[in-house]
Amino acid sequence: MKHTTILITGGTTGIGLATAQLLQADGARVIVTGHNPETLAAARATLGPDAVVLASDSGSIGDATSLGPQVREYAEKIDGAFLNAGISQFAPFEAVTPEFFDAQFSVNVRGPYFQLQSLLPVLANPSAVVLNASLAAELALANSSVYAATKAAVAAFGRTLAAELAPRGIRLNTIHPGPVTTPIFSKLGLPPETVAGFVEQTTSRLLTRRFGTADEIARLARFLLSTDSSYIVGAEIRIDGGYRLS
Repeated sequence: MKHTTILITGGTTGIGLATAQLLQADGARVIVTGHNPETLAAARATLGPDAVVLASDSGSIGDATSLGPQVREYAEKIDGAFLNAGISQFAPFEAVTPEFFDAQFSVNVRGPYFQLQSLLPVLANPSAVVLNASLAAELALANSSVYAATKAAVAAFGRTLAAELAPRGIRLNTIHPGPVTTPIFSKLGLPPETVAGFVEQTTSRLLTRRFGTADEIARLARFLLSTDSSYIVGAEIRIDGGYRLS
């Protein structure tokens, strides 16, 4: 990854930050985005002066459509992008409001879609794009109807755009993480006892008998962003501790 520049949205915490650190260790220059002032500052301290840390909110259509020009201020071309920013909020069907629905679709679907569109002029030929979907898109998890639908949408446009962008030299793949211990997991919006029950039930179904780590997901993202995966295009890769086999 030496002499490459990689963009990571949602790169100030969790899977995004872990990916940025792995790429840096491989010699890549990283550009990461986030929108929380505290995590932006923490990421700057963690990643050091060689990294570019940008304030950009995936849920803002203005930020999404201006991401390409914003990145171009720091790099004429980038060699890859990990569109990772997202939110996860669960609620019973009867409790879902239009605002709850729109917030998740804005961040998880509209955001990466128009971010990628905005990045087309700065993506090199060849380059790699990785979308972060979720195993939830394929499961019937109680209270996850909106979140699961957003991630199913990401997988759907990922399949289409993998074919559409291949002639431009853009190699696009999608990952589907299963249960992972990251900050997003603590923001589901459910009562603590419900979360505890979910964790216990989920862990019992994992063949690993544990949740994954951000670093384990980051290693897959790093592989797909590298030339080691040059023949992998349009793939949807599940990284779920064997959850679907149980």
